[in-house]
Amino acid sequence: MGQSVTVIGAGAFGVTAAIALCERGYRVDLLDPGPLPHPEAASTDISKVVRMEYGADEAYTKLGEAAQEGWRRWNAEWEETLYHETGFLALSGMPFAPGGYEHESYQMLLRRGHRPEHLSPGQIATRFPAWRTARYADGFYHAKGGYVESARAVARLLERAGASGVRLNEGQRFVRFIEKGSRVGGVITAEGETWPADLVIVAAGAWTGSLLPHLAEVLRPSGHPVFHLKPVDPTPFRAIRFPVFCADISNTGWYGFPLNRDGVVKVANHGLGCLQHPDAPRAVPSGYEDRLREFLRNSLPGLADAPIVYTRLCFYCDTPDEDFWIAPDPDREGLVVAAGDSGHAFKFAPILGDLIADIAEGKPHPLAHRFRWRPELRHAARREAARHHGAE
Repeated sequence: MGQSVTVIGAGAFGVTAAIALCERGYRVDLLDPGPLPHPEAASTDISKVVRMEYGADEAYTKLGEAAQEGWRRWNAEWEETLYHETGFLALSGMPFAPGGYEHESYQMLLRRGHRPEHLSPGQIATRFPAWRTARYADGFYHAKGGYVESARAVARLLERAGASGVRLNEGQRFVRFIEKGSRVGGVITAEGETWPADLVIVAAGAWTGSLLPHLAEVLRPSGHPVFHLKPVDPTPFRAIRFPVFCADISNTGWYGFPLNRDGVVKVANHGLGCLQHPDAPRAVPSGYEDRLREFLRNSLPGLADAPIVYTRLCFYCDTPDEDFWIAPDPDREGLVVAAGDSGHAFKFAPILGDLIADIAEGKPHPLAHRFRWRPELRHAARREAARHHGAE
């Protein structure tokens, strides 16, 4: 690999890769349409879950462990708490049984030396009184987990990128590559600027398939509903009694967060979502609000009538198997794609940059094969254990 790198996209994948490569001695340009942080990027929201619970998937569990250490380190470096370790509450509609997300996650945590607390419905009701526990037969609480104030964290990472020497180029929209035979030699933007580079990394999130049409079948955008609610009585929803939660998530899709600094409780759905282009209007379809209200009535009655103060569609870049796509293009030397968040990448921000940089440099990495270039997997089995794969 040469000495100059152009990164397209300043979300979690792009900014962390830019920092890692710059700190390894490369000249790095980071291009983004802006403004920065980009208001429509998946990472630009008030919060993202940080968990290590991935069912029986030990590889992601290990990544989650390393990422949480990174978030704690960044809290100390920034002298500001943006990772809030509230703990993680996983509730199951049925008693734990092999194969279930909650059961497998709980067993994996035990095998890796963690100490999750198995909870009966009565214990859930006592410790977390906002919940109507008749809906939930089992659960566990893990003190290691919580949430990140994601937009604020991206802003901090952009500051770090600039301080590290990354050249931040806001207002630059990718149009095409500089082609040198089968090699990519840089980028040309809609603004008429040319950005020669030895390596180009496309980290454009939900827009990746649009920018790279040959990957449109395997890197697909999907929009997922997010609701911000303002509880009339905020007390039951403070973090000490209302941690980050997944509510029978593999069967319902619902997850959420404690009251934030603005008095808002965020609830969202991690399911199949709406298949549409990320530049299309981002109004949440009305049917999702109906489903939200039903969930709240049955599970969190204190929020059942809470006003919704904000909604958005959070856009994922989905791969068929829901693993990340971090790999060099086998047909275009000098091009690496780092995308395919599939709705569960932001928590790994502290380790993503070095992972991407290692793969870009061709260094051995234990997950390089799993995140490889794999267009043959158009109909692969979905892997992400927490995601609801039923009909929307």
